Amino acid sequence: MNAANPSLIDTGGVAWVLTASALVLFMTLPGLALFYGGLVRARNFLSVMMHCFAICCIVSVIWGLFGYSLAFGDGGALIGPLGKAFLAHLGDKNLPGNLPEIVFVIFQMTFAIITPALIIGSFPERVRFSFVAVFSALWLVIVYLPIAHWVWGGGWLAQNGVLDFAGGIVVHTTAGVSALVAATIIGPRRGFPRNLMAPHNPGMTMAGAGMLWVGWFGFNGGSALAADATAASAILATQFAASTAALTWIAIEWLRIGKPTSVGLVTGAVAGLATVTPASGFVGPMGGMIIGIAGGAFCCFATSLVKQHLRFDDSLDVFAVHGVGGMLGSILVAIFVSRDLGGVGYGAGMDMSKQLVTQVVAVAAAAAWSGGATFVLVKLLSVVTGLRVTAEEEEDGLDFSTHGESAYDHS
Repeated sequence: MNAANPSLIDTGGVAWVLTASALVLFMTLPGLALFYGGLVRARNFLSVMMHCFAICCIVSVIWGLFGYSLAFGDGGALIGPLGKAFLAHLGDKNLPGNLPEIVFVIFQMTFAIITPALIIGSFPERVRFSFVAVFSALWLVIVYLPIAHWVWGGGWLAQNGVLDFAGGIVVHTTAGVSALVAATIIGPRRGFPRNLMAPHNPGMTMAGAGMLWVGWFGFNGGSALAADATAASAILATQFAASTAALTWIAIEWLRIGKPTSVGLVTGAVAGLATVTPASGFVGPMGGMIIGIAGGAFCCFATSLVKQHLRFDDSLDVFAVHGVGGMLGSILVAIFVSRDLGGVGYGAGMDMSKQLVTQVVAVAAAAAWSGGATFVLVKLLSVVTGLRVTAEEEEDGLDFSTHGESAYDHS
């Protein structure tokens, strides 16, 4: 199944990437599910958990059938060929440490799982389960797989020298922009914005955020594809960015409302994690700190802009945290990759200005494709599956009206 020479395989690297794969899956199940679940109202908790679990299953099957081949098959500026469909002909990919390609397949699958799962945070408590399932499958094929190929699979952005260490463009920009477009078309929850719809369990949200933070070490550190100094540097930059972003967020919140909140603290940490993701393996520890401060500030203000001023019900701030953070970090990497600022330095023929242009073009292309494709997809599914549950079902809560269950015993 794999042509790698067993005598040359770095078994330590294999062990680390397999561990990192488990950590990234842990980010979705149960990390993201609990993080999002605590933020919605009690009567919709199980529906959010269902969305995350179902997306994991759907994406896994597509990835094995043809998703990996389209994203990482060699050749093609826009999309890979189907030569590795059904995971055939693995083993000819040149990976660090002679890493078996099957290990790379597993690692990248977990990234493909979490990306559409992020999007569901923009429209919980009001959508049909059938819409979530079909949208997630089609979105993966139409948006995620092509952009993953552009950036990581040898496509046109990779050929232009784009830097995206662990998914600021491929994961966070695509998910964030798509989330805002989808939420806008689907429309707000009943009562928004008059009803603030407070989280039903902030403690659960903090626990989920903690799992996301831990899992992010695999997300960013594992993207080195080796157990080496690059992985360690990426993890350290990740830790510093999450910490400074969380502190920045609650400082702003404290000044605004007079109190630092638990939800603000963990949302700030996630914003820092998203912002440092594209830069984590390219910048130094101090670069990670500065990127975290920028991510905490920009994403905090973006949440207010989207919900309070523009009145878009991106319910769990997917665009403001992941979209804005991913795009910001993808641009800032062009600055902090400089050796003078502690980074690893620019590639051949690149300097700060050229890298900056490359990053902006990549972010704009990914955002445009994600937004446009999502608009068409949601409009199409509004006819095929329908988007929203009825007003009565929304009032009853999706746990009971869609799934016939309740997360809590109220007897």
